[in-house]
Amino acid sequence: QVQLVESGGGLVQTGDSLTLSCAASGRTFRSYDMGWFRQAPGKQRELVAAISTGGSTNYADSVKGRFTISRVNPKNTVYLQRNSLKPEDTAVYYCAADPRWSSVVAGLGNYWGQGTQVTVSS
Repeated sequence: QVQLVESGGGLVQTGDSLTLSCAASGRTFRSYDMGWFRQAPGKQRELVAAISTGGSTNYADSVKGRFTISRVNPKNTVYLQRNSLKPEDTAVYYCAADPRWSSVVAGLGNYWGQGTQVTVSS
């Protein structure tokens, strides 16, 4: 079993940069594909970025070129670096994990964090 804890959210201004972290428990972190999702008020949860055990990445079109997902296996941590933030990036950001890539990118991962709020003011 994997427990995920997100951190790094907060209130920022348009154009700012902010990095989110997701710390995972357990010894098998390197065996899990990881994803970042977000859910804005009144909207469905959507995939932001995902990274495989081998380092392959997948990004939503809305964040390509602005967001970067990375992982540091010895630290059991996945990061989401976000630049040029916009008000439409305001959402609760969630971290997800699953041994199967298809499950992560489909939002069907077995493990989820509690989420961290990010608010981008205009």
